Amino acid sequence: MGQISKRKRVMEKDSLFQYGLSTLTIMAKEIVLIGRSNVGKSTLFRELTGKRVKVGRRPGITKWPFKSQVGGVFYVDMPGYGFMKYASLEEQDRTKDIIIKYFEEHASDILLAIQVIDASSFLDIANRWEDRGEIPLEIELYEFLGDLGIEVALAANKMDRIANEDEALDAIVERLGMLPPWRQWLDRVAPISAKRGQIEPLHLIIKAHLAKK
Repeated sequence: MGQISKRKRVMEKDSLFQYGLSTLTIMAKEIVLIGRSNVGKSTLFRELTGKRVKVGRRPGITKWPFKSQVGGVFYVDMPGYGFMKYASLEEQDRTKDIIIKYFEEHASDILLAIQVIDASSFLDIANRWEDRGEIPLEIELYEFLGDLGIEVALAANKMDRIANEDEALDAIVERLGMLPPWRQWLDRVAPISAKRGQIEPLHLIIKAHLAKK
């Protein structure tokens, strides 16, 4: 009985963290990971926290914000947004609403938002959206976070797939409203490969923000 009771308390604690209801969550600052579905966001979350993210039954669907405390800060893995092969339009819209509401309600608690992109496909996706006369979701999100006064670090993931790093990153930062060359934005742009554990540029950005906490 004692083991069952203990397990129940642990599950309840995890549930509180997952849904953002812990008292500690209210007091602690947050570093929030956000990105399109399947950009490697949850892999990066695991590299940063050592925790695996609970996902839905179908691939690519993280159902709710998932939190994990590391030191005096909470890392939050948000659901992936945009097209998801196994999700209906209704589910995608619901996910978008969850994301918007979370950032609006927690803006004052967020120390840093880490916007994770697939650097190898970012430009192709942005071009397709702009050819349709629409604002790409990544650009819309970046501007949305800025409007809320949230500091944003761009985690350009899957850099191992890119032949010319400088050329690709110069084009990416320009799309997001930053003047190239990208290397003048080392305080907010981190080329990484989460799958290979190569995330040191992002660690440096996080450490700088934690020092200001």
